[in-house]
Amino acid sequence: MQQVNYLSAYPAALQQQIQQLIEQQQLGHWLRAKYPHEHQLSNDQALRDYTIELKNRYMRKSAPLSKVVYDPKIHVLKHALGLHSYVSRVQGNKLKSKNEIRISSLFKKGPEAFLQMIVVHELAHLKEKQHNKAFYQLCQHMLPHYHQLEFDTRVYLTHLELIGPVYS
Repeated sequence: MQQVNYLSAYPAALQQQIQQLIEQQQLGHWLRAKYPHEHQLSNDQALRDYTIELKNRYMRKSAPLSKVVYDPKIHVLKHALGLHSYVSRVQGNKLKSKNEIRISSLFKKGPEAFLQMIVVHELAHLKEKQHNKAFYQLCQHMLPHYHQLEFDTRVYLTHLELIGPVYS
């Protein structure tokens, strides 16, 4: 029996269902049936444009983003899918801060829905720093099926870790 690390916070019954799909070699089929296509946002500029469009749609008044990039240094195994950071610099007698979003380069390929979930998560951190009720309400405002996509993304990561790529 293979361990499903990304799903450890979920109920045992859900973990068992995924485990059965793994054992029956059906997990990839299940993912491809639900998410048949990979996105085409494979470079930093496309990711930035996509992120800015989502930000402008839902969070127009939030702080501007200075950088949005795919980052090969983010290790998903440490449970980070993306990072938001606030870089503060002193310029003269003023303190300037810049907001950056970095998405694991692992998501250069994969379904757009998973990338969207991660971008929404990182955008929500512009307003809510902690993973609290207000944070998840904001995520769901931007993406009503946020929690389902988070679960499916974790299933996708499980497939990548245990079996390999889902898409050719």
